[in-house]
Amino acid sequence: MPGLIPFNARSHFIPFGKVFDGYGNMLDDFFSGNMSSRNLICDTFKIDIVDTETGYLIEAELPGVKKDELELNIDDEGLCISVNRSEEVNNDSRNYIHRERCVTAMSRRVRLAGAKLSDIKAKIDDGVLTITIPKEELVSSPRKINID
Repeated sequence: MPGLIPFNARSHFIPFGKVFDGYGNMLDDFFSGNMSSRNLICDTFKIDIVDTETGYLIEAELPGVKKDELELNIDDEGLCISVNRSEEVNNDSRNYIHRERCVTAMSRRVRLAGAKLSDIKAKIDDGVLTITIPKEELVSSPRKINID
């Protein structure tokens, strides 16, 4: 197995056989934020929120996530997008060198001013969840204020 190259190897690859194989990459990865260990920042999904004249458009990147693994909830504080996904493969007959599949639960909460949360529409297509939320129509009627 000396021919395998770690997935995080840099172009300044440290040759195999040295006493401290890979420690240079590990330190570089630690300070650049590319550690292979999981952390909260890397274990969430990315969202874009667009404010239009008539409402909000939310797009969430969820590659490989199925519709039944998603949950959208509304409460007084806004919209909560949750993913509960199980990628675990139980095949003990294999001799794994590296394994990253796991059970994952992630959620993001979005608070939008003036959103009409009763009329939300959502769809998922090609790994992108698209949510449209109309804005409440604000009726402003001018009124005179008496000065005492």
